[in-house]
This record gives sequence, structure tokens and C-alpha cells, in this order.
Amino acid sequence: MTKEKERKMFVGVVWNCAAELKLLLTAILFLFSLITILQFMPSRFSLSSTSNLGTCVTAPSISTSTITTSNTVDSVSILISAVNNVTANIPPPPPPPPPLAKDEVLENGVVKRAFNPFGSAAYNFILMSAYRGGLDTFAVMGLASKPLHVYGKPSYTCEWIPNNNNNKSINVSGTKILPDWGYGRVYTVLVVNCTFPVPVGNSKNNTHGGKLLIHASTNGGGETKFNMTDTFVALTESEQDFTTFISTFSKPPKYDFLYCGSSLYGNLSPQRVREWLAFHVRFFGEKSHFVIHDAGGVHEGVMAVLKPWMEKGYVTLQDIRDQERFDGYYHNQFLIVNDCLHKYRFQAKWMFFFDVDEFIFVPKKSTIKSVVDSLSDYTQFTIEQMPMSNKLCLEEDRGKSYRKWGFEKLVYKDVKRGIRRDRKYAVQPRNVIATGVHMSQNTVGKTTHKTEGRIKYFHYHGTIAEHREPCRQLVNTTTITIDQTPYEVDTTMRDIAGTVKRFELKMIGSTLQRTRQ
Repeated sequence: MTKEKERKMFVGVVWNCAAELKLLLTAILFLFSLITILQFMPSRFSLSSTSNLGTCVTAPSISTSTITTSNTVDSVSILISAVNNVTANIPPPPPPPPPLAKDEVLENGVVKRAFNPFGSAAYNFILMSAYRGGLDTFAVMGLASKPLHVYGKPSYTCEWIPNNNNNKSINVSGTKILPDWGYGRVYTVLVVNCTFPVPVGNSKNNTHGGKLLIHASTNGGGETKFNMTDTFVALTESEQDFTTFISTFSKPPKYDFLYCGSSLYGNLSPQRVREWLAFHVRFFGEKSHFVIHDAGGVHEGVMAVLKPWMEKGYVTLQDIRDQERFDGYYHNQFLIVNDCLHKYRFQAKWMFFFDVDEFIFVPKKSTIKSVVDSLSDYTQFTIEQMPMSNKLCLEEDRGKSYRKWGFEKLVYKDVKRGIRRDRKYAVQPRNVIATGVHMSQNTVGKTTHKTEGRIKYFHYHGTIAEHREPCRQLVNTTTITIDQTPYEVDTTMRDIAGTVKRFELKMIGSTLQRTRQ
């Protein structure tokens, strides 16, 4: 009985308000139809302003005497406001494309063919970073179109705009450096050095800092009809940034040794990374730091290995996976090491550049500090390679090799002569303008390659991404030749393995004892 009364009451209310409901529904239908039509109208027929729509719609509503219910009027007003908001957010249609050029016959009877360009093959410049290198100099790191630099003559202008509005901006031609030795692909690595004739950023009225702009001009490269110039802000320096730089620049370096790692990619072995890190933290000592660059190789297992050392302050991990969007050489490693060089240039006495399957070693009576002190007259020195087999192990390790570390059981050294082998290197970074993977060609000061007997590195090529047991052939002899490559036993690294294991246990405990291959 109660439900029947409620139904009759609802029908009565709807019947009494029938006129208002009809008008409201009609208004809604009309307005949404209008919105639909507006989306397809060309720009020359668009309304001059969204407020006109409100005027157009609200004028009839005022003169309509049939609307007597205040709630209905409020609903229409809300709806009109919504329509205005929608139309305000509709973007203007894109301009029509230029008409295609067509072939034409000239007066002399020659057929002039037409060419119509579309899109862009590569970016003019892809900025990664920019750093101050002194009171009057900056370094800008990025990628640029390789064909543009191989076949064109692009140029770069540096402009400094001070935060102090009383000072005028300064322009200077930038010096371009291509440090990747021609290895680039679609993109090549570019370092632009901006050196101004006077110090910049240090205003007399203590309004320090400013902005560094780069004007990148193609100079007709790729399209001789145009000289396209792209201008972008490479660096914004606040007063605090300038003060921090001066403090870092004037103080002794924070680290004695800093490792700048190349791009880590692929399915890396957590155990091999664990061994490498424990060895080199011990080797370089307390005043060392390691900058690791993740290009997709730091998966969950590797992260578990890095984490304890990150918490101890020895490791900084940088995610550089986004650079994979741009087709450069070998995960853009030349770009990455140049960024690392300039980012930490004033924080380290020496910077080392080598890979995570390579182990630096000095003779027992030496330390890494005594070696670099003996080479302090040089800006750069290179390091001799000791190539090791990635599968030969001693027969005595049969049945227990899985308990040994990689550099502990892989003891056979390649002794083939007459081969030029890659070297790795270290630099005093304050005297380096740009750098490479195997050495720098842009230094101020001397370079030496005569370091044999003082420092070397053991190279376990192919082991860093190997997840199975590396000992695939056990040998019971001190020398052996396989595939015309002679090997002989070298237990240098094997002898130090126990010391490295104890050091890891002392530093971070047993956290990594169950690390998998």
C-alpha cells in the first residue's frame, strides 16, 4: 500500500513539472547538437569568443515566460557554463599543408622536376647536460645528427644572459668537439665548449648566476635553401648554484678516485657485478666513488648487489635508459662518459674509465696511490690489458668451482703476441675537455702509454652476461693452446680472492652471500 502511494506521488510530481522537463530536455539536445557541429566547422566560421555562445543562448532564456521554476533556470545556466568550458578547450585546427610543388615545363622545353620534403630525419641537437667548467667556460653535452656533421658545417653560438638585468648578454662562438671517433650512427656525440672572453655569472652587486643559451645553426646542411637555427636553454644557474660551484672549484677534490662507468645493458650476472664491485672498492679505498649508468642492465638481481654499496655511499646509480630512443653508437656510451667527466670534474683527483668485466691491478709492493703519484706529471695514462680465458679452469677445482668467484677460477691468460690490444685509461679531470672510451684526445697536458710493470687490467671478456658456470673446460697443465691461441696459468687474481671476500664481509656483512650467477 505504501509503495503504491509513493508511485502515485512520483507520477504526480513528474506530471506537474512536465513543461519544465520538456524544455530542459529540448535545451540539452539543442546544446549538444551545437557542440557536435562546432567541432566540424572550419576556423573561419568559428565563434569569435566563447562568451558569444553564452550571450546567444542566455538571451532567449530570459525572455521565455514559461520557465517559472528557479531550479530549471539554474540547470540551464550550469549547462551553458559547461558548454562554454568545452568550446574553450577545443584546439584550433592545424593550418592546411602547403600545396605540393608540381613538375613544370619551362619555356626552353626543359621539364623542371619537383621535390616535396616531409618530416625530419633527425633532431638538430639532443641536450643531455651542461656544466660550468670555470668562471668563463662551460661544456654542453648532447647528440647531434651525424649526417649533418659529416656532410654539413653546423655551427653553435653560446649566449650568456645574466640574472642581473643591468648587465648585457654576451655571445661567443662555441667550439664543437666530436669525441666518438666517427663511431656514431644516426646520431653522433657532440660536446660544445663555450668559453667567454670575461668571467660570467659573478655580478658586482652579488646578483650571481644566469642562463646559458645555445643557438644551433645548420648552415644549409641537409637543406641548402634554409639556414635553420634552434635556440634552447642549456643551463639555468641560480645564485646558489654559482656559490656551490665556487665552493667546489676552490676546495680540494672530495674523492681521490672516481670511476665513470659506460652504459650497462643486457642481462648481467649479479654475481660477476658483486665480485667486481667488492674488488674495486677495496682496491681504490675509502676516498673512492663509483658512478654506474643503467642502460637496461640493472635488473632486480643487479640492484640487490649495488644497494648495500649505495647505502655505504660508494655508488651512485644513474638511470639513462631514455637515451635508447636515439640511435647512437653502443648505447651512447661516448655521451655518457663525457657527461660523467664534466659532472664530477672538480670532485675527483683521478678518474678511471674501464668496464665491469675488467679488474685493475698493481704489483704487491705498490698501491694505486703510489702509482698515480708517480704519474702525476701526466694528465692521462693508459693501462695495459691482460686478456683472460672465459672458460678454462684448473682441474683441481673440479666439483668445487661453483663456490669460487669468477676471477678466482678463470686463471688462464692469453699470451698470443703481435696483437694490438685495447687499453683503458685514467685522467686528471681538471685538464680534460672531452673524453672517449679507450682514451681522451682532448687534454691539456701530457699523455703516457709507458705504464707496463706499474699498472695493468685483467679482462674477462664475455663473462659479465654469463649466468651459467664459466668453467667449461678443466685443464691439468700450466700451458695449453686452443684454437691457435696459447694460454698459460696466471694466478695473480686467484691469490687475492680470499682477501677481497673477507673485505666484503667486513664492509656489508653477509647480505650478498646467496647472490646467484
